Amino acid sequence: MSDLDIRPQITRHGGRDGVSASPVRELLPGREVALGESTVVRRLLPTLGRRMVGAWCFIDHYGPDDVAGRPGMQVPPHPHIGLQTVSWLLDGEVVHRDSLGSLQTLRPGRLGLMTAGNAIAHSEVSPPEHGRLLHGAQLWVALPDAFRAVDPRWEYHGELPVLEERGLRATVIMGEMAGAASPGTAYTPLVGVDLDLAAGAAVTLPLEPDFEYAVLSASGDAEVDGVPVPRGSLLYLGCGRPGLALRAESASRLLLLGGEPFEERIVMWWNFVARSGDEIAAARADWMDGDRFGTVTGYDGRPLPAPALPALPLKPRGRAR
Repeated sequence: MSDLDIRPQITRHGGRDGVSASPVRELLPGREVALGESTVVRRLLPTLGRRMVGAWCFIDHYGPDDVAGRPGMQVPPHPHIGLQTVSWLLDGEVVHRDSLGSLQTLRPGRLGLMTAGNAIAHSEVSPPEHGRLLHGAQLWVALPDAFRAVDPRWEYHGELPVLEERGLRATVIMGEMAGAASPGTAYTPLVGVDLDLAAGAAVTLPLEPDFEYAVLSASGDAEVDGVPVPRGSLLYLGCGRPGLALRAESASRLLLLGGEPFEERIVMWWNFVARSGDEIAAARADWMDGDRFGTVTGYDGRPLPAPALPALPLKPRGRAR
């Protein structure tokens, strides 16, 4: 998925500044952002107050939207460097195409994982014949310096490990929880889990105390560590937790995201994760000149032009504002 902000700012993220070594309960509301012509998302990361959770550096939550008789998601070809995209659907279908020649229809409960590495382009659109609802999350993971120039790669995993206990079905999207490991390739210690809670469920999840965590509420009425988390918001939890108490008043879907705090400083602008403003400018120029990123074949339309770079110089910033 693309950041379609027409005036994106260059920002610097990462490092341990702003990482809470002890548990916190920091509720972050989503910011509505238009994505293409027909989709509005709630941007939860980066946001005012928080820029990263482990290596997770971007979170968009969209839906549930009624797209019957409408185009649904329509995101033209656009470029990425230095990151992984994690596509996770709760309802609906999205067709992924990329410059490697990959063509895949994404569906709920199946992991679409794209490693951009040194350069890739992709598009995401609802198929012409699609279901009534569209609901999901698009997540980015920053690649560490040792791997950020790897060759691009597309993975699609139709079977993921599931943990079940009374009132909870937990699907491990990325990383590992309670001995269940996702087949998705990860380059830093992290975890992403889809939590499907039945009405009245009360459970405690095992956590890694050295990880920092956050929970996204996708639907329902749930409490996380005693804090009600409204739909479309993110509760940042800090580090130092051996476990996490969850309670659902109604059937609820949550996404647990966490990881080892990302020590490296990264620069984010538009769809690029880099280490300097010069690297961002070079990637933008390559995209506009038709170099480096390849071509997304099969998409009916023009690729997305890059916004103009801001006139202001790069401003070093930490993980939290």
